Amino acid sequence: MTTNRKGRARPPIQIRETDAERISNLVLDRKEHMPGVADLLLAEISRAKLVDDARLPPDVVAMQSTVTFVDEASGVERTLQLVYPHDADIEAGRISIMSLVGAGLLGLRPGQAISWPNRVGEERPLRIIEVTQG
Repeated sequence: MTTNRKGRARPPIQIRETDAERISNLVLDRKEHMPGVADLLLAEISRAKLVDDARLPPDVVAMQSTVTFVDEASGVERTLQLVYPHDADIEAGRISIMSLVGAGLLGLRPGQAISWPNRVGEERPLRIIEVTQG
């Protein structure tokens, strides 16, 4: 298990090989404009267990998944679909993988929680409740 900036353990994650490749390419394209998110995503991909696309369990957050999660610090529960930036529309419930929250959800399963930074750098515990593949 790896740790976050405050030394808290991060849960194990799994990512589809195709998603890892596409996200890595996207991050390298946008690293200059979004260095914080880019670095976090690259770190998550490097620590993840990469699995063949067809072998990813259906309850793992992947691209196009719909995930219900709770910010345990505020108690706010949200349901969002994880998408690439060109499909993002927060009003329609689609969050970009290049957002801090989107990056933090990738690879998690129901019951898992991750302490993840928000826009001002505070660590927020995000806990996965449900995942459906889209």
